[in-house]
Parts: sequence; C-alpha cells; structure tokens
Amino acid sequence: MNQPKSNVFVGVDVSKEHLDVAVRPSGEHKSFTNDEAGIAQMTDCLGRLSPEMILFEATGGWQMNAVNALAARRLPVVVINPRQVRDFAKATGQLAKTDAIDAGILAHFAEAVRPEIRELKPLEARKLEALNTRRRQIVEMLTAERNRLTTAPEWTRPDIEDLIAFLKKRLATINRDINKLIRQSPLWREKDKILKSFPGVGPVTASTMLSDLPELGSLNPKAIAALVGVAPLNCDSGKHQGKRKIWGGRACVRSLLFMCAKTAVRCNPVIRGFYERLLGAGKLRKVALTACMHKILIILNAMIRDQVCWKTA
Repeated sequence: MNQPKSNVFVGVDVSKEHLDVAVRPSGEHKSFTNDEAGIAQMTDCLGRLSPEMILFEATGGWQMNAVNALAARRLPVVVINPRQVRDFAKATGQLAKTDAIDAGILAHFAEAVRPEIRELKPLEARKLEALNTRRRQIVEMLTAERNRLTTAPEWTRPDIEDLIAFLKKRLATINRDINKLIRQSPLWREKDKILKSFPGVGPVTASTMLSDLPELGSLNPKAIAALVGVAPLNCDSGKHQGKRKIWGGRACVRSLLFMCAKTAVRCNPVIRGFYERLLGAGKLRKVALTACMHKILIILNAMIRDQVCWKTA
C-alpha cells in the first residue's frame, strides 16, 4: 500500500445512491454518487490526499464496489462493524445521525482508534464467500417453503411444491460450483480435506471456514476463539462475579460450529467424551455444547496449522 504522506483520515458513509466523505483533520466534506463514475471521482480525490486510513462500515454490500476500487489503487481501506462506530458516537456524545455526521464519526473513529489495516480477500476468496452466502439464502428459502407446505391448502400446494423442486435444483448447482472452486485451488483442496477428516465437519462447514475464516491455522488458540466469538467473556464488577458468556465474532462460522458440535457429540469419540464429562460435572447442555464448539475450533486450528488430518492427528 502507499505510504501515507500526511496525517489524514477519511470516513466514508455509504448509501445505495451516495458516498459521503469526511476528512480529518481538515473537516472537509464531499459527496459522490455510488456508481461507477462517482466511485472513480472519489478514488481520484482520495488518491491525491494520500490518507493514512479510509474507513467504511459494513453496510450490506453497498460499500464493496467503492472498497474494491480504492483497494485496487493500493489505498489503505478498512471495513468495520457498524456497532463499533455507533458505540463510539454515543461515547463522544454524538447522538444526531445524518450521512454527513456519520462520515465525520467514521473519520474521527479512524483517527482515534486506528483499527488494523488488513488486505482484502483475493477474488477467488470473494467468489467462494458469495457462493456460500447464496447457499445459505437458498436453504433459508427452502426451509420457509417446506414450512408453508405443511399448512397450505390444496389450491396452493402444487405451486409450493414446484418452487421447492426448483430451489433444490439451484442448491445442487450452487454446491457443485462451490466444490469446483475448491478443487481448482491446491491450498483450499488440502485444507478442505483436512477439515472434512474431522468427524462432525461436513462440506458446508468446511467451505464456510475456507471463505469466512481464512485465519484458521495462523492464529493462536485464544486469538482464533475470540475472532469467531466462542471465547468466554467475563462479566465481573467489584465483588459480583457474573456468568461468562460468548459474544460477538463471526456469526456465520459460529452458527455452523454449533451444528458441528451437535453432530460431533454423537459421532466423534473425543468430543462425545468431553461433552459427557461436562454434563457429569453438572454443566447445562447448552453450556457443554458451547464448550464443545470452542474445543472443536481449537482442534481444527491446530490441524490446519500442522497440516495433518484427524486420523493422523
């Protein structure tokens, strides 16, 4: 990335039609259209500033074209969780909310907090992530239609059944596309093999971890658990010692780990033994399953790090 030439921080608030840009410390504000022409103008403008950081919120995908364009120019782009910015705004006493104010808060957050700048995912990784997201959407639609079918009157059942058949075909196509993409990458192919060797991890969990958890195998156990959101967090104050809870992290990975844990307590002797020991110690089933999620993640992290399958681990 370009080395910063000045202590400039930029916040970009994104909507469907506009990109509102705030610059600190100058206080300058500009607005661009959120289309190809507007993004090109914004990229040229920010390129001349040589900012130390350009901060976006994750806004349901509306930011991605602008983020990709700036990254292509090797500008330092960061995309963060909107909750962090709103908490920061409240902490600084900024309760009003407009596009221009939000852009200013983003710039202020960048200057004060300076979140870590990470390289954006390569194109193939973004493709795999998009395919996994589409698969989740199709599964949700299938579940909704199947639920409707159970109570549908005879006049609408044929239409629902036709839609279910169509969605099944689309799901099969998406699964083939995901498998093909993974097979084309030697690195993904090896990681996929290692992950699926663990009893309880299936193709969906493996492909989701490849796309949504690329850090797997490169972080220490505490860091990877915190990243996913399965690290127990303390809730203590003074003499009060609250129950530790998991919170935050990558929800899509965490939800699949939960299903993986439910499967593993039945078919994986190591996880089943661990689960039964926790139940024997008086732990609630949900608490025990959460502990299994944490243990599974730590094991998978070590397997990827050491490049060993479960049978040889």
